[in-house]
Amino acid sequence: MKNTPEFPKSLLEATRYFTNPDRCVEFVASMRWPQGVTCPHCEGQRVSYLSSRRIWKCMAKECHKQFSVKTFSVFEDSPIPLDKWLTAVWLVVNCKNGISSYEIARDVKVTQKSAWFMLHRIRLALKDGFWHKIDGDGGPIEVDETFIGGKYKNMHASRRKGLGNGLKADRGKAIVMGMLERDVRKVRANVIPDVSRETLQNEILKHVAGGAKVYTDGFQGYDRLAVRQYVHETVNHVDQYVRGQVHTQGIDNFWSLLKRGLKGTYVAVEPFHLDRYVDEQVFRYNNRATQDNPLNDTDRFMLAVSQIAGKRLTYRELTGKEAEAPF
Repeated sequence: MKNTPEFPKSLLEATRYFTNPDRCVEFVASMRWPQGVTCPHCEGQRVSYLSSRRIWKCMAKECHKQFSVKTFSVFEDSPIPLDKWLTAVWLVVNCKNGISSYEIARDVKVTQKSAWFMLHRIRLALKDGFWHKIDGDGGPIEVDETFIGGKYKNMHASRRKGLGNGLKADRGKAIVMGMLERDVRKVRANVIPDVSRETLQNEILKHVAGGAKVYTDGFQGYDRLAVRQYVHETVNHVDQYVRGQVHTQGIDNFWSLLKRGLKGTYVAVEPFHLDRYVDEQVFRYNNRATQDNPLNDTDRFMLAVSQIAGKRLTYRELTGKEAEAPF
């Protein structure tokens, strides 16, 4: 993705750039409709722009509906102006360890509750649907799972007592499974209900094409993958972490970045919301600057804004409660 010459390349420049409401609308429209503004209701291209209200009106005879750049997007029904939304998006996609709702609230001048809602809507925009299977062209695929939760030593005495000597300390924690294409450095990750053989191997079957080379640790949940037409090799973490090219160090690096953000920035994450925090970290990891793909802050920001359409998250859906939205 190439930057326009005048487009900002830093947070300070972006903040100044988006002080003009018309420029905000123009930018979001160009990201959402690169081939020209299209009515989100009927997909018609005969539209008229009402500059006084910064909205469009569809001129199709059977439609005639009005819409804005927020319609049918993660910004829909939000009275928060676009300059604040765009600043928040820039911060989320370019802060390596994430940014908390309290920081967003201070930086863009909204309430913490509104900032928390904004962050979850932005994370929805960052989500990758993963419509195709990994075929192994991006190199060996490292597969691993990790547990997300508090440390055994920090648990209340009554809970530690129920877990015995700590061997069952992972019981009750959320589980995230990840797959990394080693050569292209792209990762997929999502929350799974358990670490049974059926769950783990069904995830691999869902995301990885047959015949691919798969590297895992020696956990028994990954055995018999060779029977399912994969080239499967393992490394036993009891006595070694690397055996030639066979290792899971790449996906372990992703786990360290994910946990650094969860423990250092967000501190307390409900398992119900964990998937969205994982999506956020996956987006930043897959779109970081590499030797083969030198993306910068502007590129990540433009990519994120281009993904806002067709996604909607209400406050009721987010919380699972019968409550009014904070704005």
